[in-house]
Amino acid sequence: MFKRKKKISNINKKNMNAIITQRILILTLVISGCFVAILGRLFTIQIIQHDSYVEKKDDYTSIRQYVSAPRGEIYDCNGKVLAKTVVSHNITYTSPQNMSVDDYLLYAQRIVEVFGLDEDDLSERDKKEAFITYRTLNYSPLDDKYAASDLLTDKEKQEYANGSWGADAESIRYGLLYNRIKEKHLKEMSDDELKTCVIYQRMIANASTGQENVVLEDVDDDEVSYLVEHKTEFPGFEVDFGGWKREYPYGESLSDVLGNVSTSTEGLPEAYYSYYIQKGYQPNASVGTSGLEFQYNDLLAGTSEESIITYDSNGLAHKEVIRNAVKGYDIHLSINIDLQVSLDDVLKSVLQEYGGTERRENFSSLFMCMMDPNDGSLLALSGYQMDLETKEMTYYASGNYTSLVNPGSSIKGATVYMGLMEGVISPGEVIIDKTMNIAGEEFSSYEEHGPVNDITALQVSSNIYMFNIAIRLAHGTYVEGEPLQVNDVPETLNQMRSYYTRFGLGNLTGIDVPGEVAGYQSVNTLAGMLLNYSIGQYDMYTPVQLLEYISTVATTGYTYKPRIYSYATEVNSSEVVEVYESELRNKLEGEKSDEYLNRVQQGFRACVTGGNCGSQIKERKQSVAGKTGTAEVGDWTTAIFVGYAPYEQPKVAFACAAPTSSVNSQNVSANICTDTVTNKVLDKYFELYPQ
Repeated sequence: MFKRKKKISNINKKNMNAIITQRILILTLVISGCFVAILGRLFTIQIIQHDSYVEKKDDYTSIRQYVSAPRGEIYDCNGKVLAKTVVSHNITYTSPQNMSVDDYLLYAQRIVEVFGLDEDDLSERDKKEAFITYRTLNYSPLDDKYAASDLLTDKEKQEYANGSWGADAESIRYGLLYNRIKEKHLKEMSDDELKTCVIYQRMIANASTGQENVVLEDVDDDEVSYLVEHKTEFPGFEVDFGGWKREYPYGESLSDVLGNVSTSTEGLPEAYYSYYIQKGYQPNASVGTSGLEFQYNDLLAGTSEESIITYDSNGLAHKEVIRNAVKGYDIHLSINIDLQVSLDDVLKSVLQEYGGTERRENFSSLFMCMMDPNDGSLLALSGYQMDLETKEMTYYASGNYTSLVNPGSSIKGATVYMGLMEGVISPGEVIIDKTMNIAGEEFSSYEEHGPVNDITALQVSSNIYMFNIAIRLAHGTYVEGEPLQVNDVPETLNQMRSYYTRFGLGNLTGIDVPGEVAGYQSVNTLAGMLLNYSIGQYDMYTPVQLLEYISTVATTGYTYKPRIYSYATEVNSSEVVEVYESELRNKLEGEKSDEYLNRVQQGFRACVTGGNCGSQIKERKQSVAGKTGTAEVGDWTTAIFVGYAPYEQPKVAFACAAPTSSVNSQNVSANICTDTVTNKVLDKYFELYPQ
């Protein structure tokens, strides 16, 4: 028994040793596997993914900074530069770490003392922001004047404090303060305090994000040299040799249409801040704020410079450029700047000579626009306003699409077309032009013309012919001395309006500049309004809408979207990257539509050849077709002239509007557009575009 037990014990020991050996082997393999995995992971991190992890480290320990690229330029149709980008040496500031308010103030004062700051270069926004900064720096948060809070009402303060204004609280607060800060408030600051607060505000604008700020623009070579030589005295300040600024070689010509760009000290404009942020622009970006600069900002802006900012042991920023700036595309317009300048000169001189004179006491604005009716490309558009007391002139070319005028008889072509299409008159039908008596009130043309047809009615501008079209359209009857009997005035007005809108009247044209207005629709539904509407005394339109209307007549029914932009090219290159395709908005259609439009064209040509559009236009060697309008506006008369040339093959259409340019009486002055404006402008056009 004893020997048997020993044998069993030996067997158990052998099994145990085998098990232990096996477990040690497994453990060794597991440990080895772990080491291999760790080594593999280290190899991956150190070798394969090294760059990726370095980039992640940089993201956590550095700041990415963006600087706007030089802007693309804007050219006219002949390659003449209208908006150019020129080199500007700027002083920039990237805030060192751990800066205190006193530190910022110290260096702001030093910048003002050494480099100066011209108060004339400060915008209203600069000064008002400086005032808020001044109040913030000089008053305790417990004081009512702190951050100019005393300019808010108690209710506004409470709403701001309890969060009622939501995410836009700061923007709302700033807007209220901006509107309430007056000159008397600004006088609380001395000149040096104002300038110091402006520089301080620019220094801290993006301090929390580490972004570079421009504190002084377009500094001269001496100032550049001084900063370079005394750099240690101005920590955080650098000279940006790649800075730029916008210049407009033709001064005020087309200025409000071209628009503006925010300066490098302004960054994103308050009004469009959210819009640009959502599009990926940085707060310090220089962007278009109005006009074509805003409309085509994405083409003009280019790609910003991208840098990594790191800080050394002294807290000073160091910049490493990782993506160079790429200049924006150049854009080319349909505008002919030579024609534009000539148009500006004519309008300005005419308004200066005749504005506010006898029988033109209320003549204070003048507009004219021109385009190729075959594709909608605008060639020139100009406008001026005059202060009748001071005689000061203000450029207002954008008024061609942002202001409204009464069209008067200029839209009678649409009325005749409507009458023919609806069958209420027939081609060549004669109506006797004689005074109508409706319920004791007389309605007439400027004079009684006797028998007129659809063409001669346009030639002599017969009101009576248009009145008959409107009455027939409303299924009405005219009985001398009796009230006008019509079935449904609102329905007829809507029917008439539907015809006029087909010519572009009363609609947004879609012109490629911000701010266009649609027009004004009257709501008076008395029966007599049908008569007024038929002769252009009801709704109001922009000059560009009148231009689209006459272009539709010129092209026998084709209405093109007016546009200023033509194409974009690579900078300093003829390589085209984008082209604007002409957009046909509408085509007048229907049986005999072209035939009836031809009747309107004949009427417009007869207006010129018969002398009813002015003797100067009649005597031109180039064939012109057109229609005048004299709309009654209270005690005043608005003068209109729309037309196109050459009559046989139109290449240019035009619309001139002179609101309230004459008294409204039998002593009405001559149409300023036909007598003093259009002929001079056409002289320049045909000089530039000889047929």
